[in-house]
Amino acid sequence: MARQVDERRREPLTAARVLQAAVALADAQGLAAVSMRNVAKELGVVPMALYKHVADKERLVDGMVDLVIGEFEEPAPGLDWQEAVRRRVLSARRAVLRHPWARQAVETRTRRTPAVLGYMDALAGTFLAGGLSPDLVHHVMHALGNRIWGFSPEMFDETPPADAPAPTPEEQAALGAEFARRFPHVLQIATAATRGDLSGVGQGCDEDFEFVFALDLLLDGAARLHRAGWVSVGRPTGDGQDVPDVADAG
Repeated sequence: MARQVDERRREPLTAARVLQAAVALADAQGLAAVSMRNVAKELGVVPMALYKHVADKERLVDGMVDLVIGEFEEPAPGLDWQEAVRRRVLSARRAVLRHPWARQAVETRTRRTPAVLGYMDALAGTFLAGGLSPDLVHHVMHALGNRIWGFSPEMFDETPPADAPAPTPEEQAALGAEFARRFPHVLQIATAATRGDLSGVGQGCDEDFEFVFALDLLLDGAARLHRAGWVSVGRPTGDGQDVPDVADAG
């Protein structure tokens, strides 16, 4: 161990080495384990040595996100816009699945780094190259939300606690009967989703399948609006009123 530490100390410390060590630490132990002290320990240096390359922990996590974005793959040339966007986003998802901490890191960022902006620009450029209007692209990007980074929000965490006691068959039957009485439509959907095997209900859905399904649904919707020549002026507000044409305002 001492020899390994000595060898690491002999290597010149760079920002790239600091970020790579932080990513490796997060991959192994989660984002909560990442601190300037812990990263310095992994590199075999004193914490103060890191501040020559990374200003603080927030900039450290920014750089870690940038490294994950660097793993996003460019779509092959010649694809239509819909398939090119699809492949960009699914590549982002593969990268996030390789680094489970990245989702939390992305959600907590308060600044857009050049890498973040570069990816957003490339994605928007793919839409625009396909002929979609900047107006439509703006709203489609909003609709995609965090899906552009390879993940989507879930309403509920359905994973039961590890120490939760399993219900007895009698308790499970009683709960099932009560659920069927009070929430029949939810039960109908759950039965369809599990093909009648309700033993896994509460364990969560197939998140990969649902991610791809929602992505395709949104892209198909964007394509339909594009073909229809959709513009946001005069769009419904949700209260039965239309937003007035900007050109007619005043």
